[in-house]
Amino acid sequence: MERAATFARIGNQILGFMATIMIILMLAYGGYSLWDVYSTFRGAFMSNDLMKLKPGAHGNNAPTFEELRKINKDVKAWITIDDTHIDYPVLQGEDDMEYVNKDVYGEFSLSGAIFVSAQNKEDFSDPYNLLYGHHMDNGGMFGDVMEFTDEGYFNRHRTGKLFLPDKTYDLEIYAVVECNAYDKYFYEVNSCISNMRGFQAYVKEKATHYRDINVTADDQIISLSTCVDAQTNGRAVVLGRMVSTEQAG
Repeated sequence: MERAATFARIGNQILGFMATIMIILMLAYGGYSLWDVYSTFRGAFMSNDLMKLKPGAHGNNAPTFEELRKINKDVKAWITIDDTHIDYPVLQGEDDMEYVNKDVYGEFSLSGAIFVSAQNKEDFSDPYNLLYGHHMDNGGMFGDVMEFTDEGYFNRHRTGKLFLPDKTYDLEIYAVVECNAYDKYFYEVNSCISNMRGFQAYVKEKATHYRDINVTADDQIISLSTCVDAQTNGRAVVLGRMVSTEQAG
């Protein structure tokens, strides 16, 4: 009996020890998960140090833009959509996968970076310019692109700016389209460029919301594309007309 009681006590101690280890592991995993989510969401917004390097209103070769290039030579522009969280440097990789999970510093990041398609010219001189960004639930990166599918939000948000090293464009938002990742009218850039008249007709026909600002086939267009959901091929695309501030002035 005494031996059985001893074995029982030892067994209870072992079980208690194992339960303690399991609790510690669960707490550690929970803490890591919270830290991971926090780090992902935090990485979706620009740091104060980086925001200080945002180009000025005239978008000329100011030292601030050159400082951005020192951080990463792939920085090609800076985009701002007024009264949204969209306020980021725009990069361009060798292909359209390079900055999916890499930030402006070139480091791994689940939120990635905002980047212009590798099919486009780096100086944004194409008639159609395609930008990509992740859909972050906290509104980071291109999370606010999805907000444009709400008619009230679309009506309230109409403008933005694109800063380049040598010029600035005013952006006039005129449409939001819900499509899929294989839509050739948005994602086959060269095909789109070769048929801007057909592209504009398609946008007007398929748009979830459309604002008639007399866009023509001769206008330069910028599109902001993001995932509707990480598990599907659904996409949302916001389109804006690019107007050089030299023309506007």
